[in-house]
Amino acid sequence: MSAGRGTPPPTIRDIARLAGVSTATVSRTLMQPKLVTEETRAQVLRAVAEAGYTPNLLARSLRRREAGAILVVVRDIVNPFYPEIIRGVEHAARGLGFNVLMGNTDDDPARELDYLQLVQSRRADGMITLTGRIPGLDDPAVQRVPIVLAAEPVPGHDLPVVRIDNRAAAAEITRHLIGLGHRRIAHVTGPLEQGLARARLEGWRAALVEAGLPAGDELVVPGDFRVPSGVAAGRALLARPDRPTAIFVANDESAMGVLSAVHAAGLRVPEDISVAGFDDIPFAEAFDPPLTTIRQPRRAIGETAMAMLHALLDGSPPAERDVVLPTELIIRRSTGPA
Repeated sequence: MSAGRGTPPPTIRDIARLAGVSTATVSRTLMQPKLVTEETRAQVLRAVAEAGYTPNLLARSLRRREAGAILVVVRDIVNPFYPEIIRGVEHAARGLGFNVLMGNTDDDPARELDYLQLVQSRRADGMITLTGRIPGLDDPAVQRVPIVLAAEPVPGHDLPVVRIDNRAAAAEITRHLIGLGHRRIAHVTGPLEQGLARARLEGWRAALVEAGLPAGDELVVPGDFRVPSGVAAGRALLARPDRPTAIFVANDESAMGVLSAVHAAGLRVPEDISVAGFDDIPFAEAFDPPLTTIRQPRRAIGETAMAMLHALLDGSPPAERDVVLPTELIIRRSTGPA
């Protein structure tokens, strides 16, 4: 299949078809070979050799782009969840000759629209967004913008996304608490307008219902993924006469607020109450006590998102449009027997 005179040069889609893998896997193999299995690497490299796909062809495709940069958009730049994802994006992007621009929306849809227009005006070649929404996505002009979603899909739209299974991971950590003998387990949510926060609430509830345990709204306290909301939620739960013996918090940052409220009340973790979080941000292990949590593969999320965006920019939309990466339950000293 190697290109001859008058034959169009092979694309990543051609390589993916020959190797029997997705275009995202081809990009990942060429950029970060350690992230794929030896068998997959061999398949892709055989296809590359057969098709005559060379670094020179890649360089020519890069020269067709105008900005040489991609844009990463986040809700809140101070959130410690984002840096490792951005590091993964940048590591992959630099290997492909792209610079990375950062956009912080402060959860403002108008600012999200401004960043989208930055790509439409060709000041960036494509966009990776971690906000879980794209303003004006029903507009055909917006639909032509190369966009990959990281961490959260946009409901009702088939944009390429790399994510985890939030519902399954939340159920797993709730089952961990059930396995320790806890029978009254509360949940502090994230902002429920976000799909991932709703999925974590659903996972908590599904695990409790499966075990025949209480899972009513009286055990749910709303939060916003920030420390102060965790403090407030912790105080509210501890003030109840039938306080829970364990609390699953929708992210680590709010979980640290809950831990602070428990300490301020003169109670011990986990002897008096167990606390679990979600994300495994860097502070989770350093807190006192270290936090039981769900580890997200944040760097891999960033690298995979960049591989998918590269496939879009190369004219080969990824065949695998919904990539779900595995999570890991990390058990530390903040959870113990009821």
